[in-house]
Amino acid sequence: MSSAAAFSYAPLLPTGPDQTDYRLVTDEGVDVVHGPGGRRFLTVEPAALTALTAEAMHDIAHYLRPAHLAQLRAIIDDPAASPNDRFVALDLLRNANIAAGGVLPMCQDTGTAIVMGKRGRHVLTDGADAEAISRGVYQAYTKLNLRYSQLAPLTMWDERNTGSNLPAQVELYAEDPDGHPDAYKFLFMAKGGGSANKSYLYQETKALLNPTRMMQFLEEKLRLIGTAACPPYHLAIVIGGTSAEYALKTAKYASAKYLDALPTSGSMSAHGFRDLELEAEVLELTRNFGIGAQFGGRYFCHDVRVVRLPRHGASCPVAIAVSCSADRQAVAKITPSGVWLERLETDPARFLPDVTDDSLDAEMVVRVDLNRPMDEIRTELSKYPVKTRLSLSGPLVVARDIAHAKIAERLDAGEPMPQYLRDHAVYYAGPAKTPEGYASGSFGPTTAGRMDAYVEKFQAAGGSQVMLAKGNRSGQVTRSCQQHGGFYLGSIGGPAARLAQDCIKHVEVLEYPELGMEAVWKIEVEDFPAFIVVDDKGNDFFAEVTKPVLTVGRR
Repeated sequence: MSSAAAFSYAPLLPTGPDQTDYRLVTDEGVDVVHGPGGRRFLTVEPAALTALTAEAMHDIAHYLRPAHLAQLRAIIDDPAASPNDRFVALDLLRNANIAAGGVLPMCQDTGTAIVMGKRGRHVLTDGADAEAISRGVYQAYTKLNLRYSQLAPLTMWDERNTGSNLPAQVELYAEDPDGHPDAYKFLFMAKGGGSANKSYLYQETKALLNPTRMMQFLEEKLRLIGTAACPPYHLAIVIGGTSAEYALKTAKYASAKYLDALPTSGSMSAHGFRDLELEAEVLELTRNFGIGAQFGGRYFCHDVRVVRLPRHGASCPVAIAVSCSADRQAVAKITPSGVWLERLETDPARFLPDVTDDSLDAEMVVRVDLNRPMDEIRTELSKYPVKTRLSLSGPLVVARDIAHAKIAERLDAGEPMPQYLRDHAVYYAGPAKTPEGYASGSFGPTTAGRMDAYVEKFQAAGGSQVMLAKGNRSGQVTRSCQQHGGFYLGSIGGPAARLAQDCIKHVEVLEYPELGMEAVWKIEVEDFPAFIVVDDKGNDFFAEVTKPVLTVGRR
């Protein structure tokens, strides 16, 4: 065996200087005390951790980073963007403007609270940091108009909503952040189910590590992400990793721009780095998918981060993650000068263009009256091709996972399809809490694919003839719609606050009130935007754009 190399150490993810624009949350609950050897210690009270967490979870539910908003505006200004790209981008900007009012959160799925912290060696707390942070999560979710999404497992098969959105995922590390022993730094995230479900791990081999094979692999896998997680995406790809779980965690951090300051080349110290050239090539690859910002175009992704990590010679994990149009994260720090939180954009209206619906091809919108009998609605939809933009007005029934399971049990027991699913289009969604004076809380669509297994059964029984949700569907849904004369309409994933404020006029519970947001609802909508995705003739917009077309490798 050859002799060992000389000892060399570098952190796996060496980040550069912190360029964040912070705002002061409070200077209470922090103090500096002097210890032996002239050392200074920062003391942090539990209340400071709680206050910071509550403030952070509020801000990321309502505000976005200025850079993200600028990227949305750039889509509208890009002459190469499709009309549907521009329409989605404008709707997301309008949604951001409404959410910034601090009442309606930007997305109805207000997510799992995820907190990562790095505590310097000279920071003193009472040792129950995770509890204090969780208390801040509790305060935010119970006091604000946010949704409770966490389920406690009571047995292997039975579970119940915790009613507080706890537990949070809290990970704390003993590490001097940026070399400062008297600092405590954080990354706060709210991760909804849609984007979390689009985190992928692939166990590959050395054979993947050549330019041609890599680009072919990425085209195949990235198309599979689809639109259920609400693009345009911030896409992260991690190649390598000391373990599978480390690769996945790194992808999540990269999607949040937390690793933007990594080195851009590797060395024998085996640290991770960003490959800027591959980032640009993958971004261009996604521009050519045709998927676009949900309904055709160029803007499947805002940007791409590619991180290369060291690996075991017998293992080559590849992790993929996205941050969606609800790009909810913020960094924070506690230092001797106080408790600081990243300054997010509180005036997103400055990114809105002087644009009218007419300039976004509003004359191409087909208006659909949902007050008519279901057969008339289907006859009207049958006149138009997939990708046609619609404006819906009238009643919708709302039902999602648990309600579908209960109705399926009734059908299996020989009971008839509920009349409300025979008479009305069904919207897959679950609302956030309704603020006082509003008809609805934030009420955007959920991922359609989770209901795919029910479609043929329901349509054969006369229900779910017109479905409305976000994302692509499986082939079985297309076949069922062709057989039974059904339609799947895609709703824009992301602008839940705008839908609540502008489109949803009345909400009432029809059945299963004990299920909370998973109940069956009836809502009245006005000018609710949608697109024909699957029609009654066997056409599926997403079937074409998910076919690989790449014939050349990396330049």
